[in-house]
Amino acid sequence: MMARFLIPALLCACAVANAAAPGGGQQQVIGKAGAQAASKGPAAYFSGEVEVGPLLAAGGSSKFSAAQVTFPAGARSAWHTHPAGQYLVVTAGSGWTQEWGGKPVAIRAGDVVWCPPGVKHWHGATRTTGMSHVAMSGTQDGKNVDWMEKVADADYPR
Repeated sequence: MMARFLIPALLCACAVANAAAPGGGQQQVIGKAGAQAASKGPAAYFSGEVEVGPLLAAGGSSKFSAAQVTFPAGARSAWHTHPAGQYLVVTAGSGWTQEWGGKPVAIRAGDVVWCPPGVKHWHGATRTTGMSHVAMSGTQDGKNVDWMEKVADADYPR
């Protein structure tokens, strides 16, 4: 049970990257929590006041990026795909995820969602409860997401 709460803290506190250590080896690189400011999710890609806190960027030998995304009640992403897939680790609250053509699936703190490359989907909070997750997205040819249309209010689960 405790592990689900440690994941975002560990991601915020430490990013492992290739760096030269004394003697020519590799060493850890420590990124301090809060060193990268969170920002409002763009209205073109999100409904509601979504906050996106970058944790680590793709680069060097890392082929993925990660962010802490916080959705207040009623907020959600637009439909989108990921060229190299995406993991979501739900860290607080409850929400929804849905694949194009499928039914919404409830997700809650402690759940881990894998979205394969190219699968059109959305995710966000329920209408009454906020939700936060760490999103870890693979990068292919320098790109980690392809944004599409917003989820219509009529299609958002009640």
